[in-house]
Amino acid sequence: MLWSLQKARPLWITNLQEDETEEMEGPQSPGQLLNPALAHSISVASCGNIFSCGAEDGKVRIFRVMGVKCEQELGFKGHTSGVSQVCFLPESYLLLTGGNDGKITLWDANSEVEKKQKSPTKRTHRKKPKRGTCTKQGGNTNASVTDEEEHGNILPKLNIEHGEKVNWLLGTKIKGHQNILVADQTSCISVYPLNEF
Repeated sequence: MLWSLQKARPLWITNLQEDETEEMEGPQSPGQLLNPALAHSISVASCGNIFSCGAEDGKVRIFRVMGVKCEQELGFKGHTSGVSQVCFLPESYLLLTGGNDGKITLWDANSEVEKKQKSPTKRTHRKKPKRGTCTKQGGNTNASVTDEEEHGNILPKLNIEHGEKVNWLLGTKIKGHQNILVADQTSCISVYPLNEF
């Protein structure tokens, strides 16, 4: 919902479950019955008119506020189970997502958001993924390169196998270096470096 605080009423409402039924042409998949498109988390980009939504169906959706309505810019499968957290990094369209699958992913939505400002085309064609992995320095961090067809035209910049359901995450600078802070079901906060971003 997009609210008018002056009028204390919603200006715009979307139902992610209705959006899902429009996209599906065949019978509903068994996983969809168990994981409907319920919103878990939203994050607003620094520009103020772009926001993302992480949902129980494993999809990430990015919307643009246009006056008194919002338009979905893109949507893509971000995790194998629910997306519990989404967080734009400050002053960018780099988007962190954390999932119930124990993974943390960094996405660069900049090219897609900028392209959508210039071109009104909406949906992208998706094909099956091609995967390759390589190990990064430090801990249990793995960078995974995934073919762009799986996620529309947005590619993951970094995948981290956290191992626990992500309950909260934040991109922040500590001593001048960009890091990801992650809270899960344990009593510890994990810190992952984002040196190259």
